[in-house]
Amino acid sequence: MFKTGGARCGTVAGVSHPPAQQAPGRPGALLAVLLTGQAMASMDGSIVNVALPAIQRDLGASGVALQLVVSAYLLAMGVLIVTGARLGDLLGHRRAFLAGLAGFTCASLLCGLAPDAPLLVAARVAQAAGAALMIPQVFSLIRLRRSGAALRRAVGLYSMVLALGVAAGQVAGGLVVGADLLGLSWRPVFLVNVPVGVVLVLAGARLLPRAERTAARLDLAGVALLTAAMTAVLVPLVLGREHGWPLWTWLCLPAGGVLFAGFAAAETRLAARGGLPLLDLGVLRLRGAGPGLLACVLVMACYTAFLFALTLHLQEELGFGPLAAGLAFVPYACGFAALSLTWAHLPARARAALPVAGPLVFAAVAVALAVLTGLPGADGLPGAGGLPEAGGLPEAGGLSEAGGVAGAVGLSPSVGSPALAGAWPAAVTAPLLFAAGAGHAAAYSPLIAQVSAVAGAARASAVSAINSTGPMLASVLAVAGLGGVYLSYGLAGTLALVAAFLVAGAVSAAVARRGLAPEGASTAPAPGPASSPGSGERPVRRLGGERRVRRP
Repeated sequence: MFKTGGARCGTVAGVSHPPAQQAPGRPGALLAVLLTGQAMASMDGSIVNVALPAIQRDLGASGVALQLVVSAYLLAMGVLIVTGARLGDLLGHRRAFLAGLAGFTCASLLCGLAPDAPLLVAARVAQAAGAALMIPQVFSLIRLRRSGAALRRAVGLYSMVLALGVAAGQVAGGLVVGADLLGLSWRPVFLVNVPVGVVLVLAGARLLPRAERTAARLDLAGVALLTAAMTAVLVPLVLGREHGWPLWTWLCLPAGGVLFAGFAAAETRLAARGGLPLLDLGVLRLRGAGPGLLACVLVMACYTAFLFALTLHLQEELGFGPLAAGLAFVPYACGFAALSLTWAHLPARARAALPVAGPLVFAAVAVALAVLTGLPGADGLPGAGGLPEAGGLPEAGGLSEAGGVAGAVGLSPSVGSPALAGAWPAAVTAPLLFAAGAGHAAAYSPLIAQVSAVAGAARASAVSAINSTGPMLASVLAVAGLGGVYLSYGLAGTLALVAAFLVAGAVSAAVARRGLAPEGASTAPAPGPASSPGSGERPVRRLGGERRVRRP
């Protein structure tokens, strides 16, 4: 059975997980449904940014309300996503995905129809709750229904959607707000989710495979502890910088650390007693899985910090509008997509080298851009002098009023001017960003595929929860911490720090590669209700419908 320290755990709540199998019927259509749902939820974290000035004018929203329109979504999703992963085991992944998608779609309709800011914020929280239930099921269903080469290809596509959703949301938001569809201003940013969501619910009901529940009950104590811990950490990280880091933020952060430690201890004790924990932390003790997941978290956090710092530089220093800044990252997206779609076809030795080589390539690009921004000139890059003022940092996670709607969609006079073309020379930056995107994909996609294969189908929900929550926490921490670094040391100092963390990610990936089983092998035996004959394990007792086994 599965190695989890001194004890080994068998089936979950007495119900065995089915072995990974190819999705029946139309696997391509099924994957499209899952990934489109993931894309909607990922993009909605950033698509609203460019709509904030229009929301403020239309609803008369205060600065605090605007900030909550953005941050409430992130906070609620971060708090609820691990619980959503376990609810997939409790309800069945198909049922949980469709329920989360339906909730997200209905909440999007409420956002688009909101008559005032408080109702818009409440609808955003409901949106996040639906997304938190839907998102973990995507990875779980991919893992449970695919193996081998099919799993690698699906994980490559999943990684691309997961990583590029934020940048795509900014571009899509700029296009939708700029088009002013039917004179509805900012509302189509949310309403566009409704027809897409309805189609996905109908298609998902036909395509998603039916599966039995794999958990009998929910660890309510674990839910309470984790919710308190995530709230104590995320609220100060998301809101602290805007409020000047008051005393309560510094009190909440260590309290959150204590709560996380208490949660880990409680979950470990529950698993040792034969109970069903909210999060199966035993996956971190599988050989190579812990360092592998750490490497994935570091790379995703570095991507967020990289995107954050470059976006601020382009908009604040160079005068780009949000849409133009989003379009500047197209080479990055192309590089990520190119490797995500091809790495599964590489020879096994090349695939094994990618998780270590990828962060190093990404780090080299960060250093190169740091050097470029440190060259003589008003804004670091050659030809950056004589730029018009951009209106300062975006307010409340959005845009300053100075830019207006035209600035929000990248149509300000400065965008596309000769000065800007010289300040951001595409001939230099485009190949670098392409290489950074390819390095990001190389660092993440092959490694998470191998970790999920090693963890086995029975721990798909745990891997999904950690893979969703870890990068989210690390990304919020990166933005909160590196925001101060950017203001103090500029883009060059921020990118140098990003490069250092990427090197740490490469080291962690190297440690993981030495511990993970060779490709095609799994350290996690096929799950089942009892140990196979001759396995060297014997049942000890049954508690609450669970089976614990111990090696004699």
